[in-house]
Amino acid sequence: MNENHVTAMIQSLGWPEMLAIGVVALLIFGKRLPEIGRSLGKSFIEFKKGLQETGE
Repeated sequence: MNENHVTAMIQSLGWPEMLAIGVVALLIFGKRLPEIGRSLGKSFIEFKKGLQETGE
């Protein structure tokens, strides 16, 4: 999968959609949200590293 597809998907989200996602995340996860965000960030970095290794 090309990196441009991921960025195109993220760029298609507007402020109302991002706000709605944030509110739902706060309602569901509450105090654990920072921990979940860190885990998702680390997972995304590892995913990108894996994509770069398979492309070489």
